[in-house]
Amino acid sequence: MDLQVMNSPFNQAQIEHLQRLLPTLTETQKIWLSGYLAANQVTASQSASTAVPLNNDAISQNTSQPAAREVTVLFGSETNNGQLLAEELVKKLEARGLKVTSSALDDFKANKLKNVQDLLIVTATHGEGDPPDNAISFHEFLHGRKAPKLKDLRFSVLSLGDQSYEFFCQTGKDFDKRLEELGGERLFPRVDCDVDFDESAEEWMDGVLAEIVKNEQPEAQLAIPGNGQMQTGILNAELPAYSRTNPFKAEILENLNLNGAGSNKETRHLELSLEGSNLAFEPGDSVGIIPENDPKLVEELMKEMNWDPEESVPVNKKGDMRSINDALLTNLEITVLTKPLMEKAADIFGNEALSELVDPVQAEALKAYMDGRDLLDLVKDYPPGELTPGEFVQILRKIPARLYSITSSHKANPDEVHLTIGTVRYNAHGRDRTGVCSGQSAERAQSGNLLPIYIQRNPNFKFPNDADKPVIMIGPGTGVAPFRALMEEREELELKGKTWLFFGDQHFSTDFLYQVEWQNWLKEGVLSRMDVAFSRDAEEKVYVQHLMLEKRKELYQWIKEGANVYICGDEKGMAKDVHQTLLQILEEEGSMSKEEAENHLKDMLKQKQYQRDIY
Repeated sequence: MDLQVMNSPFNQAQIEHLQRLLPTLTETQKIWLSGYLAANQVTASQSASTAVPLNNDAISQNTSQPAAREVTVLFGSETNNGQLLAEELVKKLEARGLKVTSSALDDFKANKLKNVQDLLIVTATHGEGDPPDNAISFHEFLHGRKAPKLKDLRFSVLSLGDQSYEFFCQTGKDFDKRLEELGGERLFPRVDCDVDFDESAEEWMDGVLAEIVKNEQPEAQLAIPGNGQMQTGILNAELPAYSRTNPFKAEILENLNLNGAGSNKETRHLELSLEGSNLAFEPGDSVGIIPENDPKLVEELMKEMNWDPEESVPVNKKGDMRSINDALLTNLEITVLTKPLMEKAADIFGNEALSELVDPVQAEALKAYMDGRDLLDLVKDYPPGELTPGEFVQILRKIPARLYSITSSHKANPDEVHLTIGTVRYNAHGRDRTGVCSGQSAERAQSGNLLPIYIQRNPNFKFPNDADKPVIMIGPGTGVAPFRALMEEREELELKGKTWLFFGDQHFSTDFLYQVEWQNWLKEGVLSRMDVAFSRDAEEKVYVQHLMLEKRKELYQWIKEGANVYICGDEKGMAKDVHQTLLQILEEEGSMSKEEAENHLKDMLKQKQYQRDIY
């Protein structure tokens, strides 16, 4: 609906202001603004009906109540879930009349920590127990010698993680333990969330809010009108129409194999229709796909367990029921074994050998067993006793969404979103296996099919607003995806700032993803420079980090001139090698010591001059 004087309560001047403002807002900003306006309306109505002053100064002058404690909300986020939850928490706190400050952990001035009263931390864990990029400096400070004593601090931590990783929620555990060691009082117990975090996060927020307002001023304890349930944004109906918990069914328009005949790889290019979704995105954002398990694997599992495919089982805490076949196909994870799953299975399987395997003294043996195996392996290797499907599904977690960097520009293709998905295939323990989502994309996702998707904002991987700021892009393989999106956008907007791409893969002839497009952008000047490495085309393997070293002088000059550096791709191999290469270039070309180079790169991370989207 077009905003006009005739269909709204605004005058013409206000309409013009709003029409200029609204198109510039992100979805997160719109959600925050709606919550802010709603909270102000609640505050005003409560003030009028209860005659309780809502201004802290007025309270201190007219009552004997002490001043309200200030709440500090800090977040560490890699994929933006932590930031969205922190923003939701801030809205809840402000709606209760509390004074709140909030920022990313790395934006918080650590020397102010000793003055904080109530500290709430929402943090993800990255990789093998590491803090997210925007939490690294705070993590180092808190565990360093300069960390202050915090005897007046109350705190609570919400940890986000994935139980399939060995160091599940490790960053949150680190913060929780260290804050207690420094003398802080735990306001509310830490909550560790798995990939399906909504209910756990909401329980933590409820508990934290209850503790904070328990002894606060009357205005902080005022109930929000309604049914008594706290209103949420990321957690319920305040979300945009389509979201992680309410995905949009996107039609597959194209599904192409980007690799040439004879390649060792299979990289799918998917084009999905967004028509009617009202979804928008920027280069650097991701699409989450809610995948389905392989029907053949589901069939084998049910056959092994001798289950009736039509028997109904609960699929959530609300008690919604589906057939066991549908639940295993679309709701529950069956391809990954985690330590919590193994322990739960040992509790109900009645299998003595499995109970021995999960004994803490067998930790290494358990870890080795879980690697590369799935639920079918588990029930074959450690057959359970008589279990109904309803009993069995209680130990399974919800199938997690898969995030993929968006490969297209919304400005260039407003009704579409493109993805680049590398197909995962491998043989382990005597069986051929495929990745859940990549296998679905390669083998079962046909043009005309529908995929449940949502947009995942990524404020930690954003390209500069200044079109003249140089951009260095390092993205081998499917890591090139967000850079294609950026080039499409710059072409659409006719921007000509300096851009430099480092791309690598196995073979020039079969694996040069989007080759023609890159060459055209280079010819047109949208792309200023391009260096490519194809590791299997020569006797000695050459990777992107080797190209960076070859071009070290020019690369350092770009960085010295303020270029933003972006890395997208594999964390364990490429990203670590590229990071070390950047340190080497800073040392050699910038005449820095190792410590100075490390500090310089950390500062670039903090200033968003160095950004990484690694997985």
